[in-house]
Amino acid sequence: MKIKECIVVEGRDDTVAIKRAVDAETIETIGSSVPKHVIEQIKLADERRGIIVLTDPDYPGERIRRIVTEAVPSAKHAFIPKHLAISANKKSVGVEHASPEVIREALQNVRGGSVLDDYDPVLLEDIHAVGLMAGSEARNRRELIGNELRIGYANGKQFLKRMHKFRISKSEFYDAVKKVGLK
Repeated sequence: MKIKECIVVEGRDDTVAIKRAVDAETIETIGSSVPKHVIEQIKLADERRGIIVLTDPDYPGERIRRIVTEAVPSAKHAFIPKHLAISANKKSVGVEHASPEVIREALQNVRGGSVLDDYDPVLLEDIHAVGLMAGSEARNRRELIGNELRIGYANGKQFLKRMHKFRISKSEFYDAVKKVGLK
């Protein structure tokens, strides 16, 4: 599988994992601070061939995703569910721990980069109605739905923003809710 876009990853181990899974070029952010010269490389890559952000499903990975998205709003995003990116000793989480099959699936289900004319956005009351904002199970429910929609985990407010950013329609959202067996 050859990927046209450059894939933005956190580090060298992620690059190795990507290259085991697909034929692609990567840009490494060199940690969660994302230096200015790396942002410039990412912007140039986006102008020339597009970018896909594929960061670890953890707080630093989400921080990098936000920094890159602020610099390049047209960035596409691929997500690996946390449970599929855990090391064998269960002590770390990262793209480098995902199997080639999981990486390929994430890259086949990229989000962003397209506009839907019939977009009917998910509203705050929709996510409240299925228990994604409050209660003891809200976090687990958001993780299930985020994995199903391939947008990853986020807290309630960020989850709604992410659904809007990736133009998840109300019908797509409720299909995912049904598929994972919620309300």
